[in-house]
Amino acid sequence: MIILLFIVHILIAVSLVAVVLLQKSEGGALGMGGGGMSGFMTGRTTANLLTRTTAILAGAFFLSSILLVILSSPQKGTRDFLGESPGPAVPGAPAVPSPLSAPPAVPTTPAAPAAPTAPSAPLAR
Repeated sequence: MIILLFIVHILIAVSLVAVVLLQKSEGGALGMGGGGMSGFMTGRTTANLLTRTTAILAGAFFLSSILLVILSSPQKGTRDFLGESPGPAVPGAPAVPSPLSAPPAVPTTPAAPAAPTAPSAPLAR
């Protein structure tokens, strides 16, 4: 199911790029160069087939993107992304600890204080 949706998503993306590249430039690169105002925002150019196709393909692209994210989620329900990891993804694999979790406590014995040493030179008063 997800592979079929991914293939459809790729086809929509390629079609969207092709339709955008087929459209006529409006004004020639933000006013640089020629172009003029002869065809700017006329009734024929605002609602033609290419702009409608672009809008439909863009909506389909957003919808397929959202569906891919929802379907590819490995764990359903709510997740705490700051807490512990959900466990091993593969049965038998060791769990990876979260970088935010505290390291395991290791019991240590305090070191015995060092014996005071005599100064090597007498102190001047």
